[in-house]
Amino acid sequence: MKKIITILMCMSVALGLVACGSKSGDDTTQKEQTQEITSQENTADTTAAVADEPEATTEKTEESQTGKDVLVVYFSATGTTKDVAKVIASITDGDLYRITPVQEYTSYDLDYNDSNSRTSKEQNDPSVRPEIGSDPVSLEGYNTIYIGYPIWWGEEPRIMDTFVESNNFEGITMIPFCTSASSGIGSSGKNLADNAGSGNWMDGQRFGAEASEEDIRSWIEGLQ
Repeated sequence: MKKIITILMCMSVALGLVACGSKSGDDTTQKEQTQEITSQENTADTTAAVADEPEATTEKTEESQTGKDVLVVYFSATGTTKDVAKVIASITDGDLYRITPVQEYTSYDLDYNDSNSRTSKEQNDPSVRPEIGSDPVSLEGYNTIYIGYPIWWGEEPRIMDTFVESNNFEGITMIPFCTSASSGIGSSGKNLADNAGSGNWMDGQRFGAEASEEDIRSWIEGLQ
């Protein structure tokens, strides 16, 4: 009888040890699984944060490399001055800015044979300042500005006076150019310089409608 009791007691102790071992193993496995999930979440968050950074940095770097130091400003009523301005911008790798009036000029406005035409009245009154309709341009960062216009009644269009009086050209080299069928640049460059009151103004150049890219390039290279 004593032997039976002893055997039963040994079996009870053995079963208790097995149960404890199983519970301990389960706890360890749960802890390891929890640690693994947490580690994966942290890794995903870190990867996402790192992936977001380079885009902003690249965009900022690209923006800082897009600046140009040459601007080509022009007013063109018939397209002749526009054509020359586009060639200058191409040769100098400059930006283009077109001056447009609030009220566009019609063919009747441009009739120089009519003393009552709009341009005839404007050019006969040096105090006239036509309003500019194009958005203002920032001159920050530009070292050189080519400024072009047609010759009207031997002078610059009055809207060019509006433009130069509305901007500060301090520290900028200003280079006038004009287009006409026969008239020279005359006193138009000096008029603009006087009305601007700022900038380093150079002598200008007149181009006809037949001006070639080679002609324009030769003039630009001669300025250096």
